[in-house]
Amino acid sequence: MAKITLDNLAHSYLKNPSSEDDYALKELNHDWVDGEAYALLGSSGCGKSTLLNIISGLLEPSQGRILFDGKDVTHAPTAERNIAQVFQFPVVYDTMTVRDNLAFPLRNRGRDETYVAERVQEIASMIGMEDMLNRKARGLGADQKQKISLGRGMVRKDVNALLFDEPLTVIDPHMKWELRTQLKKLHHDFGHTMIYVTHDQTEALTFADKVVVMYDGRVVQIGTPEELFERPEHTFVGYFIGSPGMNVIPARVEGNRAYIDGTELALGQGYGALDGKVEIGVRPEFARLSQTEGLPVKVRRVEDVGRHKIIRAEFFGHDINIIAGEDERVSADMNRVTFDAGHVNVYANDWLVKGAA
Repeated sequence: MAKITLDNLAHSYLKNPSSEDDYALKELNHDWVDGEAYALLGSSGCGKSTLLNIISGLLEPSQGRILFDGKDVTHAPTAERNIAQVFQFPVVYDTMTVRDNLAFPLRNRGRDETYVAERVQEIASMIGMEDMLNRKARGLGADQKQKISLGRGMVRKDVNALLFDEPLTVIDPHMKWELRTQLKKLHHDFGHTMIYVTHDQTEALTFADKVVVMYDGRVVQIGTPEELFERPEHTFVGYFIGSPGMNVIPARVEGNRAYIDGTELALGQGYGALDGKVEIGVRPEFARLSQTEGLPVKVRRVEDVGRHKIIRAEFFGHDINIIAGEDERVSADMNRVTFDAGHVNVYANDWLVKGAA
């Protein structure tokens, strides 16, 4: 296992980048703790795979360094970094059996055949392929081949890090849940440093100790699932995490009050003068419909999703979402909304502003 340090790291696919906009990966300075499980989360094109490929050695950064336990590996080839990587689409040896595919990384490093056999059996059980060990990989389905790729990535216990680049794309939904559970167990049992790239918030939040949210080539927040939900540090985090995401509403903020079209809203903290684009953010879970209290809202429709109701509404010309409990009454005369003041965040130019009590 290894602590991974990103030191002044940035990358552009252009030969002579002239501005920040030319960088697919903007400057990063982060320490990723030895033995933790991280998820790189963001939409397509945000820089997740670029960062993962720099860590693995498949790509050399335009600037900065990457260190494993303090050792500079920026220019070291992948083979010298002692990592295992699983890609989005399966990479297997079709002419080999499932058993030999799983055993290959261990045999390649001269491990004893008794150990190889034990470890292969353990991994085959983990990925649900015990009854296929003697089958050739050729002819297997894409999801089965990807399970082999996952197994081969996990078979070594001595790696510095395990890197996963959207590895469950071709796996059926039920197996996705099982494999995520197995990856969590693997991390718990062996303490590997794991980095898991995904655009799926459910995968990220259920797999990782810390989620690294990326937007436009930049890390905008690193935190636990609870931290990302409670205090998104960027409006993109609020929008991307949660279903539905955070309501973001333009406002004027003075002290402990926000003003939306001249209407006053209490805040849980006080704020100084703010410049630029000012908005408030409140999650649908912290909004409530009312007959008598709060600010006027126009309900457009109510969607019952079983566990709760999602209320789609218009609030001073802006679309907002409100979540009501499964047993909560929602009626036509409920045309006002209240927000939990302690859970209303304030943003200036998309970044969270810290308030004072």
